[in-house]
Amino acid sequence: MNEKPLIVVDADIPFIQGRLEPFFRVVYVDQFGFTPELVRHAHAMVIRTRTRCNAALLAGSDVEIIATATIGMDQFDLPWCHANGIVTRNAPGCNAPGVAQYVWSSLLRLGFSPEGKRIGVVGCGNVGSIVAQWGHLLGADVIVSDPPKAEEGVLSYKDTPLDELLGTCDAVTLHVPMTKDGKHPTHHLIGERELALLKPGAILVNAARGPVVDNAAWVEALRKGTHRAVVDTWEGEPQINRELLSLADIATYHIAGYSTEGKQRATRMALRAIADHFNIDVDLSGLAPDYTEPANLTAEAITASFDPAPIMAELRQAPADFDRLRKEYRYRPEVK
Repeated sequence: MNEKPLIVVDADIPFIQGRLEPFFRVVYVDQFGFTPELVRHAHAMVIRTRTRCNAALLAGSDVEIIATATIGMDQFDLPWCHANGIVTRNAPGCNAPGVAQYVWSSLLRLGFSPEGKRIGVVGCGNVGSIVAQWGHLLGADVIVSDPPKAEEGVLSYKDTPLDELLGTCDAVTLHVPMTKDGKHPTHHLIGERELALLKPGAILVNAARGPVVDNAAWVEALRKGTHRAVVDTWEGEPQINRELLSLADIATYHIAGYSTEGKQRATRMALRAIADHFNIDVDLSGLAPDYTEPANLTAEAITASFDPAPIMAELRQAPADFDRLRKEYRYRPEVK
């Protein structure tokens, strides 16, 4: 009888153990445990954000497909993977409601009153579109900046130039991928110049990717006290800027999307990618379905569903334990 193919899986992906074992020899490792020796004879990998998928790890391996149980794909060298016949799959939108919950709870707790206020959403994909939708439901004036989607003709809002958005919004929230190349790179999309354009007293939220904001420039701007900050994603994670941590109004350890349902969706999407590739019937029972809008969304329901204060206290007490705190975080239910 032929031996089952090998699959290497990040041990910290929840709700996954036992589902692949009927079809594969499964090896579980932490996200830094993927080595060239380990994956050399693997046919598939299921990863998270910190496993670098490039020639250094994968050259000469048998890997056919890598599924990440995350939205972002900046851990992949995509041109190299595709040139070498490796299929790559992510979990778009899996945690979008959880990020919206985080963003809106943070804003509301900082005194942002949606009615009569303007919020700017930078990036209107799976996450940004829900953040914008909730803004409308809560009575805010919502404007959006997303040049790539506008150029593709798939943006359902008028595209507002970033400079105009920064200067006219009472809150700005970032929901773009982290890219360095192409027509619209987002690395340091918000730098010294852009921070100076923020409306005085505005709240800037980064729950996208750390390097979307120049963290050193953000510290300098916050020292002046002209705007407020909510930081969930950081440059250099898990080594984070301690001064930014002290200056931010809300600072957390990259858990904006860590809802129970979001984690279940991510696992389901990663499993589905593996199942489709190998034409197998993986058990997906008990995993959350796609997002549906809450029946009665209110500011009170959002703030009652999540409080970032205890998380911020943990991080400020032990910033060197960023990864440990993130790993041990108890997933929260989404807004119902």
